[in-house]
Amino acid sequence: MRSYLFRRLALLTGLTFFCGCHSAPAPVVQSPAPAVSAVKDTRPAIVCFGDSLTAGYGADPGETYPDYLQQDLDAAGYSYHVANDGVSGDTTKDGLLRLPRILAAKPEVVILELGGNDGLRGLPVLQTQKNMDEILAALTAAKIHVVLGGISLPANYGAEYIHSFDRIYPALAKKYRVPLLPMLLTGVYGVPGSMQEDNIHATAQGNQQVAKNFLPYLTPLLHK
Repeated sequence: MRSYLFRRLALLTGLTFFCGCHSAPAPVVQSPAPAVSAVKDTRPAIVCFGDSLTAGYGADPGETYPDYLQQDLDAAGYSYHVANDGVSGDTTKDGLLRLPRILAAKPEVVILELGGNDGLRGLPVLQTQKNMDEILAALTAAKIHVVLGGISLPANYGAEYIHSFDRIYPALAKKYRVPLLPMLLTGVYGVPGSMQEDNIHATAQGNQQVAKNFLPYLTPLLHK
């Protein structure tokens, strides 16, 4: 009996082993073909250099003001590539640190929108102006056209501080002879559906208006 069981077990074991060795081979998984690298956009660049208002904080992809500016320029027959270099939370000091990257891109135009976070944090106005001055000096020295976007602060920051802050943009625009959009949220702030609940950042509707606000200051610097 024992020898029979042993032979039976050996037969079953051998059969199992045999079936395992001759089972259908597993399908070969081929590695996906390497992605084709994106074609570099050879059109002259317009870099939107700013903070969360440029980055489009709270807006869906494709709904930032640089996105709408690209659409407006395309529709008007201008062949330019609008690049979004907005970083949420950036101050003018952070902008100075990013400046080499902007210069290295060699854009034809820079739309400069910074300073709002300095004001919201109550940073010294003179330091904000100094940082902005350095950024504008570097951009203009590199023969880059600049459009300056101004911003203001909520009333609870006090009249004296707000007045000093508001003077930064026209003073620098005059010094460097660059076009100034005095308040980029014109037609946006206080307009139903144009501001997010934080009352700081624009919605998609608001960003469409911001793009249109910049157009009259930008297009004289462009060619078709």
